[in-house]
Amino acid sequence: MLLLMLLLLLLQLLLLLQQQLLILLLLLLLLLPQLLLLLLLLLLVLQLLLLQQQLLILLLLLLLPLLLLLLLLLLLLLLQLLLLLLQQLLLLLLVLLQLLLHCYCYYYYS
Repeated sequence: MLLLMLLLLLLQLLLLLQQQLLILLLLLLLLLPQLLLLLLLLLLVLQLLLLQQQLLILLLLLLLPLLLLLLLLLLLLLLQLLLLLLQQLLLLLLVLLQLLLHCYCYYYYS
């Protein structure tokens, strides 16, 4: 009798487990379209990111001559600044020499 009750209990557990598995399978089947849609959306986002990267590379290639021109202009400006600095240094040297000459003449004639 006890064995029979155990068998009945085991059968009920198996049926309950089978029902739960069926419910889980149904839920999975219901969620499958949403999961597929989510995967497709993720794939679309990845493709858009790849396209954005390709567009950035293309834009960089298109702007490369302009960037080289800007670099040359920057180098020219730097050269002008160096020449201006050299001119300023020469002017400062000239002023110092004039001051030295003035001091020498002042002490010599005084």
